[in-house]
Amino acid sequence: MADWAPIAKEYDPLKAGSIDGTDEEPHDRAIWRAMLARYVPNKGVTGDPHLTLFVARLNLQTTEEKLKEVFSRYGDIRKIRLVRDLVTGFSKGYAFIEYKEERALLKAHRDANRLVIDQHEIFVDFELERTLKGWIPRRLGGGFGGKKESGQLRFGGRDRPFRKPINLPNVKNDFYGEGSSEKRNWSREGTRDWRTRDRDHERSRDKRWPERERSWAWGDSERDRDSREERSRGRERKDRDR
Repeated sequence: MADWAPIAKEYDPLKAGSIDGTDEEPHDRAIWRAMLARYVPNKGVTGDPHLTLFVARLNLQTTEEKLKEVFSRYGDIRKIRLVRDLVTGFSKGYAFIEYKEERALLKAHRDANRLVIDQHEIFVDFELERTLKGWIPRRLGGGFGGKKESGQLRFGGRDRPFRKPINLPNVKNDFYGEGSSEKRNWSREGTRDWRTRDRDHERSRDKRWPERERSWAWGDSERDRDSREERSRGRERKDRDR
């Protein structure tokens, strides 16, 4: 826990799928996919990664000119790279936009997310492929995205850092019988006594149950039986007095 930090220095799918970065088991299939993925970043990409914006969920008909028209309102653009298929040349639905100033980058990241372009609601995030070691893209189960409804709570980026872990008190050890030997012996003996008492109570209740069934079968209640017994004792006393 000493090396814990609110912002991840190296991408780990298991930690990225955690609220505080301390999970030990994946909680959804996407994290499993990211852990098994073998992703190699594109080394031919140029430009400043700290000034580059990642834009996804684009309409396949959206062009570089349309992206420049929309994103130039936030600041001066240095370069736009719309990722296309090497064989067909068709758009893959995501692009990278490099700004000249960090102020324009932050403004576009804040205002352009969920913007509708060509009838498609886009997704905007910082580029992390070259800034975070071990990065796994979202299409392979990685990323910092996800929705709460799907159970994919992912944090650890500079815009959504990890939450500080909760340190449990030492009372937990005594509660589970990890304290002194005297406490452990007392707890075990007490448990046996409670179990024996409950078992005896169950047995006695089972013995009394047939008697109650017989009395209910004749349509008598406990109050009626008590009153009859009291009258019979009263008659016996009168006979003795005579």
